[in-house]
Amino acid sequence: MASGFAGAGTTKLDLEKYTALFLEEATEHLAEMSTALLALEKEPGDGEAIDVVFRMAHSIKGMAASLEMDSVTELSHRLEDLMDGYRAAGRVDATEGIALLFRSLDGLERMVEGVRENGVAPALDDGLVALLGAAAAVPENEGEPPKKI
Repeated sequence: MASGFAGAGTTKLDLEKYTALFLEEATEHLAEMSTALLALEKEPGDGEAIDVVFRMAHSIKGMAASLEMDSVTELSHRLEDLMDGYRAAGRVDATEGIALLFRSLDGLERMVEGVRENGVAPALDDGLVALLGAAAAVPENEGEPPKKI
């Protein structure tokens, strides 16, 4: 999906079309993310699964930003930041990290469902965003996993 497709001059029909496309693609991305999280639950060092979660969060962020769904953009961006740290570390924290990732998936799923039901993105879960931000904080020594929450 091209960034900025819902810019100035977009008609209501176009917006509805792009929102429907967002819902379809975001649902697929969330399903892939769920499968990858199940793999990470079994093997926290599964680099391929870490990459999948990162890419799906990145894709959702881009699509949501194009449609000015700021809350979805922010949550997926924070998840992407966390996954970037896990990519650098080569593994996900097996306890708090996995739980936070599943909570983030649930939050994104609820937001996408809110768009499906109401046509607009629901309010941001500030508590979840704060947890993601704290967990994604860059450690003092490069190569260490992100801070535990």
